[in-house]
Amino acid sequence: MRINWLDDDTDLPALDEQVQKLEHFTNSMADGVIDDDELATQTEAVVSAMKAVQDDLTDAQHEKVTKLLVEMAAYNIMATLHELMASRPRKTFVG
Repeated sequence: MRINWLDDDTDLPALDEQVQKLEHFTNSMADGVIDDDELATQTEAVVSAMKAVQDDLTDAQHEKVTKLLVEMAAYNIMATLHELMASRPRKTFVG
């Protein structure tokens, strides 16, 4: 069965449910701290997934998937920064 990449209601990326099924991810997130070994494990998982797909794609498919990966990376960075900025306390100056 295909997993829809987008939420049907919001049309936003919807892979969180699949991420929650990654045992190495949930184990790493359990204490709220990502150490060097946990990051290395995730890096290996990404590299392995990329290697498993890259050579099987036609040039046109490779171009589309490359654009998807780049846009997803940019989205993740921007969403993380947005959340960090929204959750940080705002200073009020009284003059």
